[in-house]
Amino acid sequence: MVSSQGSTLSSNVTGFADKSSARTDVDYIDRVPIFVKELIAGGAAGAFAKTAVAPLERIKILLQTRTQGFHSLGIYDSLKKLLKHEGVAGFYKGNGASVLRIVPYAALHFMTYEHYRLWILDNYAALGTGPVVDLLAGSAAGGTAVLCTYPLDLARTKLAYQIVDTRGTVQHGSRQFNVNPAYSGIRNVIEKVYKEGGPRALYRGIGPTLIGILPYAGLKFYVYEELKRHVPEEHQKSILMRLSCGALAGLFGQTFTYPLDVVRRQMQVEHLQPSSQGAVIYRSTSEGLVSIVRNQGWRQLFAGLSINYIKIVPSVAIGFTAYDTMKSWLRIPPRQQLKATSAA
Repeated sequence: MVSSQGSTLSSNVTGFADKSSARTDVDYIDRVPIFVKELIAGGAAGAFAKTAVAPLERIKILLQTRTQGFHSLGIYDSLKKLLKHEGVAGFYKGNGASVLRIVPYAALHFMTYEHYRLWILDNYAALGTGPVVDLLAGSAAGGTAVLCTYPLDLARTKLAYQIVDTRGTVQHGSRQFNVNPAYSGIRNVIEKVYKEGGPRALYRGIGPTLIGILPYAGLKFYVYEELKRHVPEEHQKSILMRLSCGALAGLFGQTFTYPLDVVRRQMQVEHLQPSSQGAVIYRSTSEGLVSIVRNQGWRQLFAGLSINYIKIVPSVAIGFTAYDTMKSWLRIPPRQQLKATSAA
């Protein structure tokens, strides 16, 4: 009997301790400011989504920039060639810079989207609460995030553009390696670019980036939120529903803005191309578009688009799903409650 009472007492104490620990965790999370939670949710979602599609992102950049030996290959042959020359690590070359950029980018993108949305609702009631608000808030958030993180995107592109035979090839009984790359890492890229052209050089290609990101980011949020509005309430938290809505949102938004992404990539690496000899190829976005069509053919404006379709579906889908899931885990209040709190 004593043993039974002791066991009961022990289980009660354990249960009390577990509940106390859980309550402490709840209190700690609830004390974190909402905007910090939104930053954490957005950053985690971006890093997870970007790493998942890193190999396809690397191939896309090689095709966009017409890297020697890759511009005439398809997706499968490009992946096979990259694996042969650089191994599995080659699939993730530049991904460190990509994740380093995407964490603050996605964090700012999602967080500022939520706040721009509230600001529009509070100050422009005539617009209502429909998808137009998501379009405007998403565009503004995309522009803000790009301006704050663009140098890291520049570094990612320059690193991904380089091809180095890290495995070497056997010729005449000796291993032959390519010459050393122009850049050895993220910091090295930033330092060299800044030294060569100052702050302005760190934002080379920002024009087409902003022109492209404003409609893309806006359309992405617009389509995602609009699709979610047509889903029955009992399916609102379904992972499959979020993945599907996110995939369609990314697919739709990317189709309209892809040529601008090609111009941006070529502007970012133009001085690394032998034909450029250090000269400025494109002085503006419109000049870049016209020049590519005239000299490389209109198809080049969509080089790598098939990869982007394959990449953007899981990327945006995973990003939105991870963001919504993180919001639930961090107990970020629904938007209706946030709006009420803001008004109060």
